[in-house]
Amino acid sequence: MELVLIGLCGCTAYDVVSILEKKREPFTSLEVRAQAERAPDPPSVYTQIKLTYSVGGNVSRKAVEDAVRLSKEKYCSVSAMLGKTATITTQIEFLNAE
Repeated sequence: MELVLIGLCGCTAYDVVSILEKKREPFTSLEVRAQAERAPDPPSVYTQIKLTYSVGGNVSRKAVEDAVRLSKEKYCSVSAMLGKTATITTQIEFLNAE
């Protein structure tokens, strides 16, 4: 089950990076972390997932928020699949540019 979360992080990270590159946003790093809760009874599917995006660089807040939203709502097939049983929330942390 942990590998499913890793797949979700990788899928959405790929989308966010791709979108930010297309927008020519000068990001320097991206890290995606997941925390999740599972149902108590088998098959114990995920019921709550929180994704935290840590973005480095001098990026537009709106561009990152749009990229995360588009990944969740349109592009990430793993998110679409998990969204059938889990509520997926997101948080974005903006790291200072070096």
